[in-house]
Amino acid sequence: MEQTAIPYVFMRGGTSRGPYFNRADLPADRETLAEVLIAVLGSGHANNIDGLGGGVAVTTKVAMLSPSDDDWAEVDYFFAQVSVEDRLVDFKPTCGNILSGVGPAAIELGLVRPTGDETEVKIRAVNTGAKVLARVQTPGGAMRYDGDAEIAGVPGTAAPIALNFMGVVGSSTGAFLPTGHLRDEFDGIEVTCMDVAMPMVIARAQDFGLTGYESAAELDANTEFFARMEAVRLKAGAAMGMGDVSKSVTPKFGLLAPAKAGGTIATRYFMPWNTHPSMAVTGAQCLASCALTPGTVADGLLERPTTSPASVVLEHASGTIEVLVDFEMNNHFTLNSAGLLRTARKLADGRVYVPASVWKGR
Repeated sequence: MEQTAIPYVFMRGGTSRGPYFNRADLPADRETLAEVLIAVLGSGHANNIDGLGGGVAVTTKVAMLSPSDDDWAEVDYFFAQVSVEDRLVDFKPTCGNILSGVGPAAIELGLVRPTGDETEVKIRAVNTGAKVLARVQTPGGAMRYDGDAEIAGVPGTAAPIALNFMGVVGSSTGAFLPTGHLRDEFDGIEVTCMDVAMPMVIARAQDFGLTGYESAAELDANTEFFARMEAVRLKAGAAMGMGDVSKSVTPKFGLLAPAKAGGTIATRYFMPWNTHPSMAVTGAQCLASCALTPGTVADGLLERPTTSPASVVLEHASGTIEVLVDFEMNNHFTLNSAGLLRTARKLADGRVYVPASVWKGR
């Protein structure tokens, strides 16, 4: 069978994993691009046995990079979420964990040149318009992956990658509170609909009869909860102006509970049809913003920080993630930027192959 070879770098970014491409090496039109990514990841089989995917949503993600024409950014980061089994590709959201690998991948792909022992990479997330400054370790002008930084959900340690997110408020819907309210109610569940880095529907775990401390496996096994949650998500998505979201991974869903391990607040994050094993970088920013905003469903669940910048430590299914939030509180909460520490590692590079019947190449 004739096949088409496509250059790629395979990387772990944060707690996700996937191929990173130069956008110029892929089809220009979205329909063909989607078919190529489905073939690359092996979507359509639970184990992604005929592709690079790993059988779960955090391992069926794709980053496509290109030189940016933005006055500020150097690199455009175009993200795609490929479904495990349904042969669907969602180009609407972004992914902050995969973004963790954009700086290193841009250097590996020759899109950015190192500038000393530490290199700043200015990134525009084209799916949402967010701007992110990534600081990566490049001693002697070469990417460094080993180091002492540790993040929950990833074994071992690696070189730190500092991310500072700007322009993330209303990135998908155009509004901090897409429904215009701090709280809404759908199917008897009170929620806060918020759009900071990722549009989310956020509820209290107790309102679903949960503690908020359940493991990802326990939550995934709770089919009754998922059915109730999805019904709320669909109605909330429509109220947020996002239309029919039944086949879209956005808005994502989050649960809040009082912290029990020394953090600021306990959280669980959904992708949305299964439980995230740890926490999305984008979701962390939205949940932290919800925690800091008076009047949301977070009220009563935490001792709210009032001075900026504030360190918000989110307890999640695998540990904790810290978000450093620069904000203003006048008549309402205003987010200036959010910073997080992540790691990434190059796993492989070379060429990945797709059937020529899918795409014959450029």
